[in-house]
Amino acid sequence: MRTFATTVALFMLAGASPASADARQVFWKDLRPANQPAAESLGLPVVAASLPDHGETLAWNEPDTTVELKGYALPVDREGEMVYQFLLVPWSGACSHMPTPPPNQIVLITLPKPFHLERTYAAVAVTGLLKQDMERSQLFIMDGLAVIPSGYVFSKATVAPADGVPDAIEAPQGPNPWESLQKKQ
Repeated sequence: MRTFATTVALFMLAGASPASADARQVFWKDLRPANQPAAESLGLPVVAASLPDHGETLAWNEPDTTVELKGYALPVDREGEMVYQFLLVPWSGACSHMPTPPPNQIVLITLPKPFHLERTYAAVAVTGLLKQDMERSQLFIMDGLAVIPSGYVFSKATVAPADGVPDAIEAPQGPNPWESLQKKQ
């Protein structure tokens, strides 16, 4: 049986605080208007360019409520595996390998202490105060520089690895272009 001190130590190692157990679970659907769908069709996420308001209508407005939101971390400012700032996005590959989600589906996280991120798009749980704030972040991606708008920010954020993202959209996987180059045996 774990002692309270052991539980606190485990939370600290994971980058979370014991208070995160009391946080309200928020889902990506809570950040967009109810009439904005999550997907355009089976497996294809809604992208900012396809919306009349470009996804700038924000739905979440409880800035004094401690919440937890799970998503995928896309580093904005990093030094090796230590991340100081990242975008939390609802699906893996968003912004760099796939089209950009609407701003109401992107959260900018700036940390007081860096978080150890082993890989881009790792699933993480962020706990803190979620606030509306339209920001723009510059990312260097394969095609060059991209400016990504986000509709929300977290303050007093803590980050911990997550097992998955409960309401993530799984993007369809096309054929692997490298398979045709492999030798047939």
